[in-house]
Amino acid sequence: MDTSAPGTHPDLARLTARARRLATTGVRRVLGITGAPGSGKSTLAARLVDALDGQAVLVPMDGFHLAGAELARLGRAERKGAPDTFDAAGYAALLRRLRHPEGPDPVYAPAFDRELEEPVAGSVPVPPDTPLVVTEGNYLLLDEGPWAPVRGLLDEVWFLDADPELRVRRLVDRHVRFGKPRPYAERWVAGSDERNARLVQRHRDRADLVVRVS
Repeated sequence: MDTSAPGTHPDLARLTARARRLATTGVRRVLGITGAPGSGKSTLAARLVDALDGQAVLVPMDGFHLAGAELARLGRAERKGAPDTFDAAGYAALLRRLRHPEGPDPVYAPAFDRELEEPVAGSVPVPPDTPLVVTEGNYLLLDEGPWAPVRGLLDEVWFLDADPELRVRRLVDRHVRFGKPRPYAERWVAGSDERNARLVQRHRDRADLVVRVS
Protein backbone atom coordinates (compact mmCIF):
# COMPACT_ATOMS: atom_id res chain seq x y z
CA MET A 1 0.00 0.00 0.00
CA ASP A 2 1.17 3.52 -0.80
CA THR A 3 0.62 6.27 1.76
CA SER A 4 0.32 9.94 0.88
CA ALA A 5 0.74 12.94 3.17
CA PRO A 6 0.11 15.85 0.82
CA GLY A 7 -0.75 18.52 3.39
CA THR A 8 -3.97 20.38 3.95
CA HIS A 9 -5.60 19.23 0.73
CA PRO A 10 -4.95 16.19 -1.44
CA ASP A 11 -2.30 16.80 -4.09
CA LEU A 12 -4.71 17.09 -6.99
CA ALA A 13 -2.03 17.21 -9.71
CA ARG A 14 -0.35 14.02 -8.49
CA LEU A 15 -3.65 12.21 -7.97
CA THR A 16 -4.90 13.35 -11.38
CA ALA A 17 -1.75 11.98 -13.01
CA ARG A 18 -2.33 8.63 -11.32
CA ALA A 19 -5.97 8.58 -12.46
CA ARG A 20 -4.92 9.57 -15.98
CA ARG A 21 -2.65 6.53 -16.16
CA LEU A 22 -5.70 4.36 -15.46
CA ALA A 23 -7.61 6.20 -18.20
CA THR A 24 -4.96 5.54 -20.85
CA THR A 25 -4.64 1.76 -20.68
CA GLY A 26 -6.88 1.19 -23.70
CA VAL A 27 -9.60 -0.59 -21.71
CA ARG A 28 -12.31 0.63 -19.34
CA ARG A 29 -11.02 1.05 -15.79
CA VAL A 30 -12.92 1.77 -12.57
CA LEU A 31 -11.37 3.86 -9.78
CA GLY A 32 -12.94 3.84 -6.33
CA ILE A 33 -12.58 6.62 -3.76
CA THR A 34 -13.63 5.74 -0.23
CA GLY A 35 -13.35 6.92 3.34
CA ALA A 36 -15.51 7.74 6.33
CA PRO A 37 -18.48 10.12 6.00
CA GLY A 38 -17.25 13.69 5.61
CA SER A 39 -13.74 12.79 4.44
CA GLY A 40 -14.10 14.66 1.14
CA LYS A 41 -14.77 11.77 -1.25
CA SER A 42 -17.31 13.50 -3.46
CA THR A 43 -15.23 16.69 -3.67
CA LEU A 44 -12.06 14.87 -4.73
CA ALA A 45 -13.93 12.62 -7.17
CA ALA A 46 -15.60 15.61 -8.85
CA ARG A 47 -12.30 17.49 -9.12
CA LEU A 48 -10.58 14.47 -10.66
CA VAL A 49 -13.31 14.05 -13.26
CA ASP A 50 -13.17 17.76 -14.11
CA ALA A 51 -9.37 17.63 -14.43
CA LEU A 52 -9.53 14.60 -16.72
CA ASP A 53 -11.66 16.64 -19.13
CA GLY A 54 -13.91 14.07 -20.78
CA GLN A 55 -11.85 10.97 -19.98
CA ALA A 56 -13.86 10.09 -16.88
CA VAL A 57 -17.41 9.96 -15.52
CA LEU A 58 -18.41 10.10 -11.85
CA VAL A 59 -20.81 7.40 -10.61
CA PRO A 60 -21.65 7.85 -6.89
CA MET A 61 -22.40 4.87 -4.67
CA ASP A 62 -25.03 7.04 -2.95
CA GLY A 63 -27.33 6.58 -5.94
CA PHE A 64 -28.02 3.13 -4.45
CA HIS A 65 -29.55 4.44 -1.22
CA LEU A 66 -32.87 2.72 -0.64
CA ALA A 67 -35.80 5.10 -1.04
CA GLY A 68 -37.15 6.72 2.08
CA ALA A 69 -40.44 4.82 1.88
CA GLU A 70 -38.59 1.50 1.71
CA LEU A 71 -36.36 2.43 4.64
CA ALA A 72 -39.47 3.26 6.66
CA ARG A 73 -41.07 -0.05 5.69
CA LEU A 74 -37.94 -1.92 6.79
CA GLY A 75 -37.63 0.05 10.02
CA ARG A 76 -34.21 1.42 9.01
CA ALA A 77 -34.95 5.11 8.47
CA GLU A 78 -33.13 6.12 11.66
CA ARG A 79 -30.02 4.30 10.41
CA LYS A 80 -29.98 5.81 6.93
CA GLY A 81 -26.41 5.60 5.61
CA ALA A 82 -25.61 2.25 7.26
CA PRO A 83 -24.51 -0.61 4.94
CA ASP A 84 -27.93 -2.29 4.95
CA THR A 85 -29.70 0.89 3.83
CA PHE A 86 -28.25 0.58 0.31
CA ASP A 87 -28.91 -1.76 -2.60
CA ALA A 88 -25.38 -3.16 -2.50
CA ALA A 89 -26.14 -5.99 -4.93
CA GLY A 90 -27.52 -3.47 -7.42
CA TYR A 91 -24.37 -1.36 -7.08
CA ALA A 92 -22.16 -4.40 -7.74
CA ALA A 93 -24.28 -5.32 -10.77
CA LEU A 94 -23.84 -1.81 -12.18
CA LEU A 95 -20.06 -1.98 -11.67
CA ARG A 96 -19.98 -5.23 -13.67
CA ARG A 97 -21.84 -3.54 -16.53
CA LEU A 98 -19.52 -0.54 -16.37
CA ARG A 99 -16.39 -2.70 -16.46
CA HIS A 100 -17.53 -4.41 -19.65
CA PRO A 101 -19.62 -1.96 -21.71
CA GLU A 102 -21.51 -3.50 -24.62
CA GLY A 103 -22.96 -1.80 -27.68
CA PRO A 104 -23.10 1.89 -28.63
CA ASP A 105 -25.53 3.08 -25.96
CA PRO A 106 -24.62 4.59 -22.60
CA VAL A 107 -25.15 2.79 -19.32
CA TYR A 108 -27.30 4.92 -17.01
CA ALA A 109 -26.46 5.13 -13.31
CA PRO A 110 -28.51 6.61 -10.48
CA ALA A 111 -27.49 9.64 -8.43
CA PHE A 112 -28.54 10.93 -5.01
CA ASP A 113 -30.35 14.25 -4.59
CA ARG A 114 -29.32 15.71 -1.23
CA GLU A 115 -32.14 18.24 -1.23
CA LEU A 116 -34.75 15.52 -1.76
CA GLU A 117 -32.75 13.01 0.31
CA GLU A 118 -33.69 10.41 -2.31
CA PRO A 119 -31.95 8.44 -5.08
CA VAL A 120 -32.83 9.44 -8.65
CA ALA A 121 -32.67 6.73 -11.31
CA GLY A 122 -31.15 7.21 -14.75
CA SER A 123 -29.28 10.40 -13.80
CA VAL A 124 -25.71 9.68 -14.95
CA PRO A 125 -25.02 8.55 -18.53
CA VAL A 126 -21.77 6.62 -18.99
CA PRO A 127 -20.87 6.44 -22.70
CA PRO A 128 -19.16 3.22 -23.79
CA ASP A 129 -16.04 5.06 -25.01
CA THR A 130 -15.34 6.80 -21.67
CA PRO A 131 -12.10 5.16 -20.50
CA LEU A 132 -12.43 5.74 -16.74
CA VAL A 133 -15.30 5.51 -14.28
CA VAL A 134 -14.71 7.16 -10.91
CA THR A 135 -17.00 5.90 -8.16
CA GLU A 136 -17.05 7.13 -4.59
CA GLY A 137 -18.74 5.97 -1.41
CA ASN A 138 -18.30 4.72 2.12
CA TYR A 139 -18.39 0.97 1.67
CA LEU A 140 -16.17 0.11 -1.30
CA LEU A 141 -13.79 -1.92 0.87
CA LEU A 142 -16.28 -3.88 2.97
CA ASP A 143 -15.58 -7.61 2.80
CA GLU A 144 -18.87 -9.06 3.98
CA GLY A 145 -22.40 -9.64 2.74
CA PRO A 146 -23.52 -8.11 -0.56
CA TRP A 147 -20.67 -5.57 -0.39
CA ALA A 148 -17.98 -8.24 -0.63
CA PRO A 149 -17.81 -8.39 -4.47
CA VAL A 150 -17.33 -4.62 -4.86
CA ARG A 151 -13.58 -4.51 -4.11
CA GLY A 152 -12.84 -7.01 -6.87
CA LEU A 153 -14.71 -4.88 -9.40
CA LEU A 154 -12.46 -1.84 -8.84
CA ASP A 155 -9.03 -1.49 -10.46
CA GLU A 156 -7.81 0.81 -7.68
CA VAL A 157 -9.30 2.09 -4.44
CA TRP A 158 -8.05 5.25 -2.71
CA PHE A 159 -8.88 5.77 0.96
CA LEU A 160 -9.23 9.35 2.22
CA ASP A 161 -7.98 9.47 5.80
CA ALA A 162 -9.27 12.78 7.15
CA ASP A 163 -8.60 14.58 10.39
CA PRO A 164 -11.51 13.48 12.65
CA GLU A 165 -12.39 16.96 13.93
CA LEU A 166 -12.41 18.39 10.40
CA ARG A 167 -14.49 15.49 9.14
CA VAL A 168 -17.12 15.83 11.88
CA ARG A 169 -17.31 19.59 11.36
CA ARG A 170 -17.85 19.09 7.62
CA LEU A 171 -20.60 16.56 8.24
CA VAL A 172 -22.51 18.77 10.67
CA ASP A 173 -22.22 21.76 8.33
CA ARG A 174 -23.43 19.68 5.39
CA HIS A 175 -26.52 18.49 7.27
CA VAL A 176 -27.28 22.08 8.29
CA ARG A 177 -26.77 23.30 4.72
CA PHE A 178 -29.41 20.87 3.52
CA GLY A 179 -31.99 21.97 6.06
CA LYS A 180 -31.34 20.11 9.32
CA PRO A 181 -31.33 22.10 12.60
CA ARG A 182 -27.80 22.19 14.02
CA PRO A 183 -28.63 20.33 17.28
CA TYR A 184 -30.26 17.54 15.25
CA ALA A 185 -27.28 17.45 12.86
CA GLU A 186 -24.83 17.18 15.74
CA ARG A 187 -26.76 14.29 17.32
CA TRP A 188 -27.03 12.48 13.98
CA VAL A 189 -23.31 12.81 13.25
CA ALA A 190 -22.32 11.69 16.76
CA GLY A 191 -24.55 8.65 16.46
CA SER A 192 -25.28 7.22 13.01
CA ASP A 193 -22.46 8.82 11.01
CA GLU A 194 -19.75 8.00 13.55
CA ARG A 195 -20.86 4.35 13.82
CA ASN A 196 -20.51 4.11 10.05
CA ALA A 197 -17.16 5.91 10.17
CA ARG A 198 -15.71 3.33 12.58
CA LEU A 199 -16.82 0.51 10.29
CA VAL A 200 -15.27 2.17 7.23
CA GLN A 201 -12.01 2.85 9.05
CA ARG A 202 -11.58 -0.84 9.91
CA HIS A 203 -11.20 -1.66 6.20
CA ARG A 204 -8.62 1.03 5.41
CA ASP A 205 -5.81 -1.51 4.87
CA ARG A 206 -7.54 -2.97 1.80
CA ALA A 207 -6.93 0.26 -0.17
CA ASP A 208 -4.23 0.71 -2.81
CA LEU A 209 -3.52 4.29 -1.73
CA VAL A 210 -4.17 6.21 1.48
CA VAL A 211 -4.54 9.96 1.00
CA ARG A 212 -4.18 11.89 4.23
CA VAL A 213 -6.51 14.88 4.50
CA SER A 214 -5.94 17.24 7.42
